[in-house]
Amino acid sequence: MDLVVDLQVPGLRDVSGALAERVAGLRARLGADVFQKVAGDEGPDRRERIHATPGPRWFAEDRPIRRVHGDASMFVGGLRALLLQSLHPLAMAGVAGHSGYRGDPWGRLARTSYFLAATTFGPDAEARATIERIKAVHSRVRGVAPDGRPYSARDPHLLEWVHIAEIDSFLRAHQRYGSQPLDQEGRDGYVADTARVARELGVVDPPETEAELAARIRAFRPELRGTPEARSTARFLLLSPPLALPARAPYALLAAAAIGLLPRWARGPLRLPYLPVAEATVVRLAGEGVTRGIRWVMSG
Repeated sequence: MDLVVDLQVPGLRDVSGALAERVAGLRARLGADVFQKVAGDEGPDRRERIHATPGPRWFAEDRPIRRVHGDASMFVGGLRALLLQSLHPLAMAGVAGHSGYRGDPWGRLARTSYFLAATTFGPDAEARATIERIKAVHSRVRGVAPDGRPYSARDPHLLEWVHIAEIDSFLRAHQRYGSQPLDQEGRDGYVADTARVARELGVVDPPETEAELAARIRAFRPELRGTPEARSTARFLLLSPPLALPARAPYALLAAAAIGLLPRWARGPLRLPYLPVAEATVVRLAGEGVTRGIRWVMSG
């Protein structure tokens, strides 16, 4: 069959090869662009330290935390986590007053991705150094919220909220959009793995099973509010991210997928829509498409 095609269409294999090269080149450029946005200018050096440095790691290669944190679904989970975290007025006050997320959103993303990569995949020394740097930053984050209450980023209670909102978001995103969703044992294992990191940061008695995680989320609900700062943050994250025009369409799909994973009780305070039929069909398909696309360019 190949011989017949070659005789009928001269040069077909050359055209096919050229097209494959162009696709590979496009994939490499897109992957490099995504990596630069996520990891920042120091990304290549940090990747080398995390993945190429010998030494013991906190988590073995078969642990659930490595599967979750290495998957493209983290893009959806990370955005959902920011929206959910903003509902705690004291946590939101700390972010608004000290993180610089509006002036330097990509810098904040790079720092967060480095923390996750170092503690999940890096050698023990790199993980511990990263934790110590974060704790040093937390020691300087304190102030008074708009409602008059003092806050501190070293408060174990606030640290717990940030942790559980993040882990709940990563896990739910992975179960919906991950390439290999976890079974119940794996989900419990993931929560237990992340508890190790949370303790190092100062969280007291973090949850260690999926059921405990859900119970902690419920326990925090009376403290959550849709403050003007939280709604402003949601508008910034969802409607006006600092992105070039070509990147806005895929980002909009990520944003829709992240909103679709939020519980209904979290949407009203942030003035976000609840469209169950659309979310179960159009939004889910869009989320699957964009995460597959990210997975494709990042694995090239």
